[in-house]
Amino acid sequence: MLILAILAFGFLAGWLAQIILGLGSRPDGRTLVAGLVGSFVGGLLASLLAGDGLSLRPSGLIGSIVGAIVVLVIWTRVAPASGQR
Repeated sequence: MLILAILAFGFLAGWLAQIILGLGSRPDGRTLVAGLVGSFVGGLLASLLAGDGLSLRPSGLIGSIVGAIVVLVIWTRVAPASGQR
């Protein structure tokens, strides 16, 4: 059950990051991956820097969304959409 919750939150964080960046509101595989990676890295760093440890706190949630934004920005810069040439 915990794995499903982690996947769902990662997807949500990636989707919110995609909307914030103006990349559309239709989630895809890139959204899920960016959300999971961003949630892991950003959420973990924000929680540890805030002194919350590994518990679920607002600092980790905000860090997850910020991490997903960073991952999506890097991803769009490195691998632009295949339809644009």
